[in-house]
Amino acid sequence: MPAKPHIGYVGVGLMGLPMVKRLVSLHYPVRAYDLLAGKTAAAAAAGAHTAASPADAVQGAEMVLLNLPTTDAVEQAVFGEAGVAGAMRAPQLLIDFSTIKVDRCKAFAQKLRAASGCGWIDAPVSGGPPASGSGTLTIMAGGEAAEIARAQPLFADIAGRFTHMGPSGAGMAAKMLNQLVVGVGHAVMAEAVVLAEAAGIDAARLPECLAGGLGDSALLQKLYPRMQRREFAPQGYVRQLLKDLDMVHEYAAALKAPTPMMSEALSLYRILVHLGYAELDTGAILKVYDRSAK
Repeated sequence: MPAKPHIGYVGVGLMGLPMVKRLVSLHYPVRAYDLLAGKTAAAAAAGAHTAASPADAVQGAEMVLLNLPTTDAVEQAVFGEAGVAGAMRAPQLLIDFSTIKVDRCKAFAQKLRAASGCGWIDAPVSGGPPASGSGTLTIMAGGEAAEIARAQPLFADIAGRFTHMGPSGAGMAAKMLNQLVVGVGHAVMAEAVVLAEAAGIDAARLPECLAGGLGDSALLQKLYPRMQRREFAPQGYVRQLLKDLDMVHEYAAALKAPTPMMSEALSLYRILVHLGYAELDTGAILKVYDRSAK
């Protein structure tokens, strides 16, 4: 079996740490860094080597992976003081699993290639921490075909579904559409929970009842049951989905594409954060509808 490529990993939080654990279990040598020392320590406990900075994570890596919460965090990790751009040299490859603004993603890719000759693949993900840890993520990617091909064995180890959507930024554009569907879907699931309970039926059986029909979906089968049980331990943070919906809103406005349903979901998530629930799971949107939710 050929040796796995050395990986530099920046951002080992809710999504990054499960992926690092999987990579280590598959015998990838991983050098990990997070701005929070406790998260870097958790990666070390999982078997990763630790780095003192993003630039330090690059040392010896064939691929540098990012999994960060915001566009500004990606810019700082790449182009800031001790950022990866100052240490990367071709043919090293950067793969960004973060969800960031489409236009800035394209600009970052161009800037990195001009500065270092290195390619940038935008590879935002869907599936949450369980999928990140089990290698079943859905990944939508943008980048040069030859660089996508180089990274294909890595993607095969971490994704259940991988789609190359086109050039730089195309993966991020697809993620905007994913978040539109997810954001509106969360609001619909919350309404389904409240209405099912008000109707006096066995609300917990709704996913079983609707399975295979036109109302079936991953959200119905995975999110709805956690909502109905009022389980809000984060598999994805409210603040992160709000950030993503704000980006979708901005992106759609720039393209003059109408998204009234998404705008409603965005308003609900703004209310949820205002109520103090930013650190709960995204399913906590039920709290906007259901005063009895704990």
